[in-house]
Amino acid sequence: MFVEVVQNNGNKYIRLVQSVRVTNKSGYKVSQKKVIKNIGPLDRFDDGQPDYVERLKKSFKAGDPLIPDLLPFCTENCHTETYRFSIRGGSPDCFGHPKLFSHLLLERILEELGLNTFFSSYKGFTKLEYDVYGFAKLLIFGRILNPASKCATIRQNGDYYEPVLNDFNPDNVYDTLSFLAGNKDKIIRRINTNLVKKAGRSPEVVYYDVTNFFFETEEPDGDILNDDGTVLEKGLRKFGVSKEERRQPIVQMGLFMDDDGIPIAIESFPGNTLDHLTLRPAMQKTIDSLDLSRFILVADRGICHYGNLLHLLDARNGYLVSKSLLKSTKAEQKWAYDDEGYVTVSPDFKYKSHVVKRDVKDENGNCRKIEEQVVVYWSRKFEERSRKENRQFLDFLQKLEEAPASFRVTALQAKTLKKFMRKEYINTKTGEAINSSDLKGFIDFAKVAEYKKSMGYYQIVTSELTMDPRTVIDKYHGLTQIEDQFRVMKGDLETRPVYVRTPEHVDAHLLICMIALVLIRIIQKHIRELGESPREDVYWNVGMSAERIQKALNKWKVDALPDDLYRFMDIDDPDLSLILKAFDIKIPAKLYRKAELKSLKTGTKIFM
Repeated sequence: MFVEVVQNNGNKYIRLVQSVRVTNKSGYKVSQKKVIKNIGPLDRFDDGQPDYVERLKKSFKAGDPLIPDLLPFCTENCHTETYRFSIRGGSPDCFGHPKLFSHLLLERILEELGLNTFFSSYKGFTKLEYDVYGFAKLLIFGRILNPASKCATIRQNGDYYEPVLNDFNPDNVYDTLSFLAGNKDKIIRRINTNLVKKAGRSPEVVYYDVTNFFFETEEPDGDILNDDGTVLEKGLRKFGVSKEERRQPIVQMGLFMDDDGIPIAIESFPGNTLDHLTLRPAMQKTIDSLDLSRFILVADRGICHYGNLLHLLDARNGYLVSKSLLKSTKAEQKWAYDDEGYVTVSPDFKYKSHVVKRDVKDENGNCRKIEEQVVVYWSRKFEERSRKENRQFLDFLQKLEEAPASFRVTALQAKTLKKFMRKEYINTKTGEAINSSDLKGFIDFAKVAEYKKSMGYYQIVTSELTMDPRTVIDKYHGLTQIEDQFRVMKGDLETRPVYVRTPEHVDAHLLICMIALVLIRIIQKHIRELGESPREDVYWNVGMSAERIQKALNKWKVDALPDDLYRFMDIDDPDLSLILKAFDIKIPAKLYRKAELKSLKTGTKIFM
């Protein structure tokens, strides 16, 4: 039984109805509504608060109806409904074929992000003959639930309770990738606009970091040149410094994320692009045109280039980035290592700060004057971690200093030692091996001492001159969230290795992964706001790990029974139960009709 509102002579009336199966004149069983009770005019019961009808329906399903006269029927509805159906031996109905139902939650999130209307409007405008939104949904759902190749993802269409696509040509998946790439900036803006309007996105802090993805190919892309050899377009897949130390072409990816950990924008660059060269183009492409209030960009030392920082200041934004002490001036290092001025929080942590004036150059080489706050802190935990990570190398250097004649330097060791070598002793032209007895001569142990001294110290520079130093440090530590998202993308969402080849398809692939990550983060935000967790292995900043969300959503299935009845699977799973609770999705222990399954989706609220 369920509550519905009908029109009669221009007035709205509430009634209680039940869906029953009857046999029509042709001998077929069809669904028909049976009125159980006429409750009365809507205006007699409406309390004037928003969404009264929706609240009435939910209260009836929960067993505590807003209208007391419904209570007896509610009790009957919850506890005494009897189902009768038969299955003949040998019938295929003897075996269950559960289908995924969790994609309906994912689809509701996409709708709230405005992507359904975006795709439908552009399909009409461009007169596309295939279901571009259906293909996009399949690619996004598949990336979250069961990551696979593009063709394999399309073959998952039959795994869902209601197939996402009907009567389709699988090859259109590549047309969809081209559409996504061509409209990437518009899609990102649409998502941001809806997050601003519906979820109140107005980040005080925007995080930015760069990672890269390798490709299953041995050959890098060539550049497109004109007749005089000028580069018109750089190839995308290039050899570069792989984060995973792969000897395969890579693509650089820059990701912006708000202070809720929800991605804002994503951009790709040739694999040999230095990190600091990605920020300005990425901001100019999307961030500068988004409806964001003033924010502080937080990034690591790879982005600390004053051309980047001036771009932020010129846009009336701020910055908070780490800066390498080893690459700072001698005066800056002396101030950082001097004990004077430090505020000692504990024997394991101290910090100090001051405001400095600098002469820096912008992207056009023009000299500019700026002021910035410099914060330096020392952490015993950070020092111990650095020493542990470098213990083998530090032990090698110590033994090398004590007995240089006893060592031969391998190619790998020479590469690691390069930053500690005196350049005037390296013969880069001939590659001539230097006798081990002379080894001490070209290792600069003063640099080794500086390296050891810097362990445990961290330097941050920021445009926020009056921000408390402890706040500066705390905001910078939030950058670990974006590193977590990289791990989710590379692990749970299996963003790499990347199998698509053309630059536009690579862009589309990364956009799909970003949208999938947005959906995961929205789910995590809802769970986090509940303030509870079924197990203790939950990260404080995500509510539930992406891996657990992925597993839980794959358990949310529905199985078709005879007589148009359906039952849910694994609803009592702790993680799945928590996800349902986070979105106030109530699934009473009963069998369901098709119309009731549909109402579960339409009644799900994403942004309150």
